[in-house]
Amino acid sequence: MDNSAPKKTCCESVRDFFTSAKFLIYMSHALSTWGDRMWNFAVAVFLVELYGNSLLLTAVYGLVVAGSVLLLGAIIGDWVDKNPRLKVAQTSLLVQNSCVIVCGILLMVVFQFKEQLAELYNGWILTICYILVISIANVANLASTATSITIQRDWVVVVAGQDSSKLADMNATVRIIDQLTNILAPMLVGQIMSFGSHFIGCGFISGWNLCSMCVEYALLWKVYQKTPALASKGGQKEQQQELKHLSSPKDSESGQSPEESSQPLMNETSIVATPDSPKQHSCCYQMAEPLRTLKAGWVAYYNQNIFLAGMSLAFLYMTVLGFDCITTGYAYTQGLNGSVLSLLMGASAVSGICGTVAFTWVRKKCGLIRTGFISGTAQLSCLILCVASVFAPGSPFDLSVSPFQDIYTHLIGEKALPEADYGLGGGNATTAAPAEELPPLQSYMSVSLLFAGVIAARVGLWSFDLTVTQLIQENVMESERGVINGVQNSMNYLLDLVHFIMVILAPNPEAFGLLVIISVSFVAMGHIMYFGFAFKSLGSRLFLCCSPEQKAEAVDGLSLPTTV
Repeated sequence: MDNSAPKKTCCESVRDFFTSAKFLIYMSHALSTWGDRMWNFAVAVFLVELYGNSLLLTAVYGLVVAGSVLLLGAIIGDWVDKNPRLKVAQTSLLVQNSCVIVCGILLMVVFQFKEQLAELYNGWILTICYILVISIANVANLASTATSITIQRDWVVVVAGQDSSKLADMNATVRIIDQLTNILAPMLVGQIMSFGSHFIGCGFISGWNLCSMCVEYALLWKVYQKTPALASKGGQKEQQQELKHLSSPKDSESGQSPEESSQPLMNETSIVATPDSPKQHSCCYQMAEPLRTLKAGWVAYYNQNIFLAGMSLAFLYMTVLGFDCITTGYAYTQGLNGSVLSLLMGASAVSGICGTVAFTWVRKKCGLIRTGFISGTAQLSCLILCVASVFAPGSPFDLSVSPFQDIYTHLIGEKALPEADYGLGGGNATTAAPAEELPPLQSYMSVSLLFAGVIAARVGLWSFDLTVTQLIQENVMESERGVINGVQNSMNYLLDLVHFIMVILAPNPEAFGLLVIISVSFVAMGHIMYFGFAFKSLGSRLFLCCSPEQKAEAVDGLSLPTTV
C-alpha cells in the first residue's frame, strides 16, 4: 500500500470540489434553469394578461412550441451530434438568451403602449406584436432544447465517465436543482411583478438573461477545459454511417441480440453515398437533407432497444395533471387564489425532490429497470385520487354542458366587439363573461383531492423520469445521443401538443374532469409500455446470465457495450 501521497486537507478538498467540472456544470445548469423558470412562468402570465385573462393565447403559444420541437427535434439533435460540443453549447446558449432578451424588450413596449397599438390599423399592429412575441419565444425554446440535449444528455455523461452510480447522482442533483429553481424563481419574479409591474418584470428578466449568459458562457468554457474527453467526438462520416445503419429494419427481427442490434455495422460502407457522388452535390439533394435527417432520426429512435421506455416517458406528457398554466387556470375557477397556488407549487417541488432522492436509494437497492417499475406503480396509485376528485363533491364535472361552449361564445361575442378591440387583443369582453357566470363553489373536496393526487404523484413521476433518462444515457451510443434525445423530445412534445389541443377544444371547467380521466388513461398506457419493456429486459437477461457479475449488471440496467 502506497502511503507516500500526501493526504488532502479539508480546505483543499472543498476547493477541489468547488473548482471541479461537476460543480461547474451544476452552477451553469442552476443559472440556466433559473432564467428558464422565470421566463416560462412570466411569459404565461404576460400572455394571459395581454389577452384579457384568457388561456387561449397561452394555449396557442404552447401549441406552437410543442409543434416546433415535434418537427425539428431530430434535426436539432442531429446538429448537436455533427458539431463540436463547445460550439453547440455556446451557440445554443447565445441564441436562447438573446431571444429572451429581445422578447422581454418587445413585451415592455407592448405593456407600455398597448392602448396606442390597439388603435393602430384596427389592432393589427398589436396582433403582429403578439405573433412576434410567440415566434421569438419559440426560437428561444428550440435553443433551450439544444442546450438541454447538449448539457444534460451528453456533457453530464462524459463528466461522469464510466461510473453509473456517479451518473445517477449527477442526474439526481441536476433534477433537484430543477425543483429548487421551480420554487424560488417564480416566487422572485412574481414578487417583482406584484410590487412593481409587468413592465418592470420584463426588464428584470431581460437583464438577468444578459448577465446570466456571460457567466454561463465562462462556466461552460471552464468545464470544457477541465474535461479533455469533451473535446473528442466521433467524426461526421462515422455518425452518418451509423445513422444509415440504424435506419434499416430492426435487427431484432432477424434474430440478433439487443447488443448486436444497437451497434453499427461499420463495414457496410456500400449503403453510404460517397463524397464525390454528384447526387450529393445537387441542389435538390441538399434541400431534402433535413427531411432525410428527420426520417433517419425517427427510424433510429424506433430501432433502439429502449424504444418502449422512451415511449412510456412521452405518454406521461399527455396530461393536465401538472402545475402548468392549464391547471393553474382551472384552480382559479375553483376559488384558489395566488397565495394558495404558490404554496401548492412549493409542495409539488418538495415532492419532486423527494422523488429524486428516492431514485438514488431505490436504484442502489433494486437496480435501474426495477426502479422505473416501482416508480410507475407509485405514480399510478397516487393518480387514483385525481380520478376520485372528478366525482367528489364540489366538482364542476358535467357532461351535459358542451365542451365547445367557450369557443362558440368567443366567436359569437367577437362580432359585437367595439372597433378598438378587434384583433387578438380584443378578447377582454368575451372572456370575462363566462368567469362571472360560474356558480359559487360549494365544497373544496374535489379540488383538494385533485391537487393531493398531483402533488403525491410527483414522487413517482420524477423517479420514473430519472430512470428513463439514465437508460437513454447509458444505452445510446455517444455519436447518436443528440439525434435520439432530439427525437425523444419530439415525442414528449407530440403528446404535449395533444394535451394543448384537448384544452383548446374543451376549455370550460365542466369538461376538466373528462380531461383528467383521459390524462390518467394516457399515463397508465405509458407505464404499461414500460412494464412490458422491464419484463422483457429483466426476464431475458436475468435467465441468460451465467456469472454473478453479469446478473448484477443485468439487474442494474441494459449494460450495452460503450462506443469509445
